[in-house]
Amino acid sequence: QVQLVESGGGLVQSGGSLRLSCAASGIMFSIYNVGWFRQAPGKQRELVASITSGGSTNYADSVKGRFAISRDNAKNTVYLQMNSLKPEDTGVYYCNAHSNGLLFYAPWGQGTQVTVSS
Repeated sequence: QVQLVESGGGLVQSGGSLRLSCAASGIMFSIYNVGWFRQAPGKQRELVASITSGGSTNYADSVKGRFAISRDNAKNTVYLQMNSLKPEDTGVYYCNAHSNGLLFYAPWGQGTQVTVSS
């Protein structure tokens, strides 16, 4: 059974930091591109950071220079280090193995809530 479990969210003040974790079971994360997606209140889910199977990374312009995605293949886990957080970073964060942000290879997890206060 494929399962994704996101954790590490919370309430933080503007300028603060959080580190999110995405632990996968039933799927070998190492062979996929894995992304972190954010769904803000009233908005569609958007891809904010992605890491390829080879370790290359890409970021949405809104988080570039502040967020860093990484992976630990031995633990089948992907991380998102979020620094200099802004109120507009507020939302539920999800991870998934994906292809171009359009095709997904696992059921969505429950996500982890990030709330940034001003």
